[in-house]
Amino acid sequence: MLSTIEAVNSVVNNFIWGVPAMICIIGVGLYLSIRTRFLQIRKFPYAMKVTLGRMMKKKEASDGALTPFQAVCTALAATVGTGNVAGVAGAIAIGGPGAVFWMWVSALLGMCTKFAEVTLAVHFRETNAQGDLVGGPMYYIKNGLDKKWHFLAYLFAAFGVLAVFGTGNATQVNTITTAIDSALSSFNVLPADAVKLVNLIIGVALAIIIALILIGGIKRIGNVTSKLVPFMAIMYIVLALGVIFFHIKSVPAVFASIIEGAFHPASVTGGVVGSFFMSMKKGVSRGIFSNEAGLGTGSIAHACADTKKPVKQGFFGIFEVFVDTIIICTMTALVILCSGVPVNYGEAAGAELTISGFTAVYGSWVSVFTAVAMCCFAFSTIIGWGLYGTRCIEFLFGSRSNMPFMVLYSLTAIVGATMNLGLMWSIAETFNGLMVIPNLIAVFLLSGVVVKMTKEYFAKENG
Repeated sequence: MLSTIEAVNSVVNNFIWGVPAMICIIGVGLYLSIRTRFLQIRKFPYAMKVTLGRMMKKKEASDGALTPFQAVCTALAATVGTGNVAGVAGAIAIGGPGAVFWMWVSALLGMCTKFAEVTLAVHFRETNAQGDLVGGPMYYIKNGLDKKWHFLAYLFAAFGVLAVFGTGNATQVNTITTAIDSALSSFNVLPADAVKLVNLIIGVALAIIIALILIGGIKRIGNVTSKLVPFMAIMYIVLALGVIFFHIKSVPAVFASIIEGAFHPASVTGGVVGSFFMSMKKGVSRGIFSNEAGLGTGSIAHACADTKKPVKQGFFGIFEVFVDTIIICTMTALVILCSGVPVNYGEAAGAELTISGFTAVYGSWVSVFTAVAMCCFAFSTIIGWGLYGTRCIEFLFGSRSNMPFMVLYSLTAIVGATMNLGLMWSIAETFNGLMVIPNLIAVFLLSGVVVKMTKEYFAKENG
């Protein structure tokens, strides 16, 4: 039975994250870019000015809402995760340095996709029975499209609920326990026979903390993410910049290898990675996994923002993809490629490759800081996806289902800390990919709304 499930999931997973899905995601991003006359490039300085300016403003959000800064931090909490550390390393190992170039391309188009998702989410959102602002793909499908398309809203919400337990929780908790176990073991303070007990304690502690944050509502989620995300991002970027500056003379050659490897992988990897398509596929898929442009999940957090201008909030989508992929993922790539650590091209790699880049410069003591960073990345993802799951379950069954979901979601942390996840990760990844289909159909059909709203917004700004 288990082998049958694995076989079926493997077929579906390979299709969802294969060529057709990438063509759809890149295609919709390109279509939106053309229709908005490459807004993400034309208005990039404006996007940075608007988003950074609003972040600096100290203001309280109304009841049931987040400040724009808290909204983007909550979205980044779910987006900036262990994939920024492990996923980039895996993309380089299998696709060569050129994969980084295609990651940039997917991010460039993804900026426009996410801009559209956020704009639509704020425009078509609702206020629930508790007075909270709720929105996201299921709401812009329900309120923006004809009834014949409404089944897509329920599909998205169902896939979202099924995905959050694995993608957003169990695998992230597993990363936290692995990072803590590794750090403790490096200082010889964790006997081998005590690992299971320590992991159980970590799982129970995380379950309690997650429950307290989620049950505290949207305000508490916003307060936690607005403090955690800037801290973890700055700490990681500072450590990465240290590695890059230490090897500053290697930077031009590294960028040359990224550009050369994008079109001629074999010339950079010594023939091990010789497929142009493999380099492109790994870079594009890493970009999609990293910034979630096309999944629509980030728009759920942005829909909670206390703002009356959907397009203005949409620029946070551009900012979010830029920070996540162009800055943090590129930092990871440079740490690996500048540090000179050996990369076994053609073989799977994960966070250990990135960590080796840090330890090559700072020494083994930096494993404590990388463990803290990994824990922050993983924990922030748990909180962000907890909000997504709550909104999806509420859309399907009403607000009375929120509390049981939060309790079950919190308890999943114990599973992630104590069990071998195996198939669970793969299935969650499949449901994660399935969310793309209804969302991209809706964004494509509502692209005219985005274009119209954007033109009206700038007409008022310039009027």
